[in-house]
Amino acid sequence: MYNGLKGKTAIVTGSSKGIGRAIADRFGKEKMNVIINYHSDPAGAIEAVEHIKKSGGNAYAVGADVSEEEGVKALLNAAVQHFGTIDIMVNNSGFNGKNAFPHELSLDEWQRVIDVNLTGAFLGSREAIAYMLDHDIKGSVLNISSVHQQIPRPGNIQYSASKGGMKQLTETLAINYADKGIRVNAIAPGTIATESNDDLEGSHKAAQLKKIPMKAFGKPEEVAAAAAWIVSEEAAYVTGTTLFVDGGMTLYPSQLE
Repeated sequence: MYNGLKGKTAIVTGSSKGIGRAIADRFGKEKMNVIINYHSDPAGAIEAVEHIKKSGGNAYAVGADVSEEEGVKALLNAAVQHFGTIDIMVNNSGFNGKNAFPHELSLDEWQRVIDVNLTGAFLGSREAIAYMLDHDIKGSVLNISSVHQQIPRPGNIQYSASKGGMKQLTETLAINYADKGIRVNAIAPGTIATESNDDLEGSHKAAQLKKIPMKAFGKPEEVAAAAAWIVSEEAAYVTGTTLFVDGGMTLYPSQLE
C-alpha cells in the first residue's frame, strides 16, 4: 500500500471489468475515491462501486463513451461533484476490434478502434490536465497501452496503430507538462487473464504462451499493482515512460513468433 494515495481521487475509464476493474479495486484498497466508468456494463460498474466501498475507499459509477468529448467531460464533472477534485486520470478504455487483413478492413472498423483507444486517451488526458493546471494540482495521467505499441499485431492493424499512437501521446504529454509537476506514463500489459482471453484454449492458448518467456498469462491484479506504484509518490521522478507488464513478451518478439 502507498500512504500518499489515501484520499486521492482517480477516474478509471472502462473499469466495470478486466484490467480497468482491477485497477479500480486496487485504488479502493488504497482508500482512494474512484470514478468507475462503463459503456455497456452497468451491473459490473455497480458491483465495482460496492467492492471499493467495502475495501475502505469510495466510488461512483458514470456511464459514458470516452470517444466523445461530452462523455469525458461528464467523468470529470462527476469527480469534482462527488469528490471535489481530480488527482489521477487512468485512460484504460480500449478494445481490439475486428481481426482482418488491412485490405479487408473498413474505414468504420478502423475509426472506431482509433476513436476509443487513442482519441479517448487524448480527450481524457486533455480534460484532466486542463483541470490540474487550473487548480495547481501536481497530478498523474496513466495510459493503459499494450505490448503491441512495440510488437506489430498481424491482422489487427487498427489496434497496433492505436497503441503505437498512445506511446507517442504519452511521451509528448510528459514533455509538455513535466515542469508543471504533472506526470504522464503508460503501462503496457502483455497477455492478461481477463474476460477477453477466456476463449483461448488448447492450441490457441499454447501458441500464445509460446510467445511469453515466463510461460504464463499475467493477472489483472499484477497490472493494477504496477498502476498503483506508478501514480504514487514513490514514482515521483518517473514520467514519459512505459512500464511493460508482459512476462518478458517484448524481449525477443521475432524469435518467439
